Amino acid sequence: MKLLSVNVGRPRPNPWKKLSATGIDKRPVSGSVAVTAPGPKGTGEVGLAGDRVYDVKHHGGPDQAVYAYAREDLDRWEAELDRRIANGGFGENLTTIGLDVNRALIGERWRIGSDVVLEVSCARIPCATFQGWLQQHGWIKRFTRAALPGAYLRVIEPGQVRAEDPVEVMYRPAHDVTVELVFRAMTLEPELLPQLLAAEALPQEERELARRRCP
Repeated sequence: MKLLSVNVGRPRPNPWKKLSATGIDKRPVSGSVAVTAPGPKGTGEVGLAGDRVYDVKHHGGPDQAVYAYAREDLDRWEAELDRRIANGGFGENLTTIGLDVNRALIGERWRIGSDVVLEVSCARIPCATFQGWLQQHGWIKRFTRAALPGAYLRVIEPGQVRAEDPVEVMYRPAHDVTVELVFRAMTLEPELLPQLLAAEALPQEERELARRRCP
């Protein structure tokens, strides 16, 4: 398990939302990148130095500090869409290999390289910017049906990361709430929402939604 690339966004116009820019255009960078816990949601801050988000209502902040997507899942989409998808092509900060990102447990912790520790917090929910970026009609529905969302992570211990850093799963909590399950519950299968309460590390917004669904 390792990082294939570390990807940082380049601001570009966003014609798909009423926003001045988007940071979805992530490109692999050479050398090491500093990872730190960002400020609160609403500031545009994220965990990687040199990156930021522009849809501050829906993205950024401590629970969405870093976004990871597996190269294996990108390869699946390459075959299905019959097009090349580069590392960073889904707007992910970390492109991994050998790690089943979507079956990671909420609250699971990864050590990356020698000093960075990240904690799995929630699933990525697709938006109009993502659909427009890929130029795929009906992409939000297609991505949602596949339930391969990738994982957002919190920064537990800051440090430096770079391509080829090993990834070690250093802790797995004693529940079965995966990134995939959270995504399914938050999208097409809301009847699953009460199951999410077993994951104490789930962000407050998702936990409150799950509580409202409890009998």
